[in-house]
Order: sequence, then C-alpha cells, then structure tokens
Amino acid sequence: MSKQLIDSDRLSRIHHIILDMDGTIYNGNQLFDFTPKFFDTLKRLDIHYTYLTNNSSRNVVQYLEKLHEMGLEGTNEDIYTSSLATIEYLMSNRSEIRKLYILGTDGMKSEFRESGFQVIGEEIDEEPDAVIVGFDTSLTFDHLCRAAYWIKLGKPFIATHPDRTCPTNKPTLLVDCGAICASLESATGRGPDIILGKPDPRMIWGILNRNHLEKNEVAMVGDRLYTDIEMAHRAGVMGVLVLSGENTREDANNYTTKPDLVVQNIDKFGELLTESRNQ
Repeated sequence: MSKQLIDSDRLSRIHHIILDMDGTIYNGNQLFDFTPKFFDTLKRLDIHYTYLTNNSSRNVVQYLEKLHEMGLEGTNEDIYTSSLATIEYLMSNRSEIRKLYILGTDGMKSEFRESGFQVIGEEIDEEPDAVIVGFDTSLTFDHLCRAAYWIKLGKPFIATHPDRTCPTNKPTLLVDCGAICASLESATGRGPDIILGKPDPRMIWGILNRNHLEKNEVAMVGDRLYTDIEMAHRAGVMGVLVLSGENTREDANNYTTKPDLVVQNIDKFGELLTESRNQ
C-alpha cells in the first residue's frame, strides 16, 4: 500500500481536530481568508474541534469574544489555554501552592483568581508560594525585577508555555513567555521548574478524556514544530504542520520530530479530509 493510501486511511478516522490559533486560523487580529471555508468543511464532515493556544494573554471569555468578533463559533468547552493547563497542574500536583506572583495580563490573573488562587501584588510584605510567568503584554521593569527577586529566593518558578515570540500582523516582534523566562534565567541563574502548555502532552490527553476520544481519532494542527508538532508526537496523535505561520517546509525537513502531514494551510488540510472520505 502506498504512503498516500496509508495517509488517507488515517485521515478517514479523524473525528476531532485540535486547532492551534495564532498562525493557524488567524494572524494577530486578522482572520485568514481560508479559515471560514475550513470550518464549513468540518461542519459538512461532522468533525468536531477544540481551539488550543499557548497564548496566555487572554482568558477563555476574552478568546471567545475575539473568535465571535471574527465570525467563528465556540463555547467555553471548545477552548483550552496554557493558563488552564497551568491551573490544572497546580491543583493536581502542587496543592500546597495557593498564593501566586504572576507575570501576566489582568485577564490571565482573573482566570487564576476564579480558580481559587490568591494573586499577590508588589508589596514586599506579601510573599508568594510560587512565581507564574505567562505572556505578559503589560510587563514592566519593576514587575520583572520583583519576579526575579522571588525566583532568586528559591520560590517555585512555573511557566505557562515555552513560546519565544507570538505571531502578529503588525510591524513588531511580540516577546512571549519563553523569552521573558530566558531573561529571568539570565538574571537569577534559574530556569523554570516546569513549563506547561505545548508541547506538554497533557493538554491533548485532557481533550481526549473530555471528549471520550481515541488517539487515532484526533489530529493536532498548528504552525510550530517545537510546540504543536512536538506535542502531537508526545501525545501519540496525528501532527499536521500548516505553513501559514512560523515554520517552513525546510524547517520541517530539518526538524528531528517529523510532522505526519505538511500542508499550505488549514483549507488544504480540509480538502485532504474530504478526499479521504470519498475514497
């Protein structure tokens, strides 16, 4: 049997798509032209989906607002973020941690508060149980220094995700969580104790459990090899690299963990899903 036939057979069993957001369905605040057609294809094929993002600058409600403004559908249960993955990790593995110093946006901090955590401020007499670092678009020098102070004292240092930059359609470079953590590591001599979010496979495993899915029924679709495709590999699901974001086909050829599929964009992936069901 040829490789194409094997791929078509795998594709025909896919009933749930885990979708990266930035670089996959939109770029910054601009929806890709091909995105609506892809969702029409999923609806026609009765394939369900979950939005998955490492970007912790927004909470679930804010992401829903953004998606709805772009004309996309979704509910709270359709979105999973690195902040939620971090909250689940703390609740399951570090129940002694309740007071947090967070480098993150107000939306991110509210998500932790709603889950029962205390988020402390800048006062020196308030001592956190841990430092949480996310994609802090409101980052100030004072906040960075305060986080470094607690990390230097040995407080648990937890990162929501490893991304170094965030995709954008604006003429700038958005410095993401991984780069902020690198700055803190340079200053303190300590890297994060744990990095949640992609490529941690627990994000996918949680979606499998929530939707009662088998691994061979799921495809992870994203634009980054070191997060999206690496996580798919670790979780044992199909990994589909789209070339609409960060990585190129040459990157994929040179990367240790190979994608199961490389396509120009999600619309092209939708065409392959349709073909697999017509054979």
